[in-house]
Amino acid sequence: MTTKIAPKCWAAFVPRVILGLIFLAAGLWKVFSLGAVEHARDLFVAPYEASFLPEWSLWVAGTTIPFVELVCGALMVVGWQRVPAAIGLGAVLVLVTFGHLVADPLYAFNIHVIPRVILLAMAMAMFEDDSLSVDAWLARRRA
Repeated sequence: MTTKIAPKCWAAFVPRVILGLIFLAAGLWKVFSLGAVEHARDLFVAPYEASFLPEWSLWVAGTTIPFVELVCGALMVVGWQRVPAAIGLGAVLVLVTFGHLVADPLYAFNIHVIPRVILLAMAMAMFEDDSLSVDAWLARRRA
């Protein structure tokens, strides 16, 4: 017996996995190649040291974001704990948007932020139709 996968399921699966892969790849690079401390120092502390932002907050954000991207990206790829993962990725996008606006009030969001926000919104809007996720599989097992 074969199970036919509905087009809505694929429409939910594709943006979720692409979004997850984007953040997973960024997190892997930031954690294991660049290093979380170097990420914080080079991309948060140094560029914003003259801003009104407290240095401690730059260190916290800069060292935390790589791990949030890594974990939440991986969770989105497999579709497990999708809502907490989506909230984590959304928080990263809000924080990054805020930081870019502090540095440059006319920052062009169309290259980096907007595509990720669209993928996140699409994935979240389609969670109920995403039967190819671990969350859906677990829900079917419980039923």
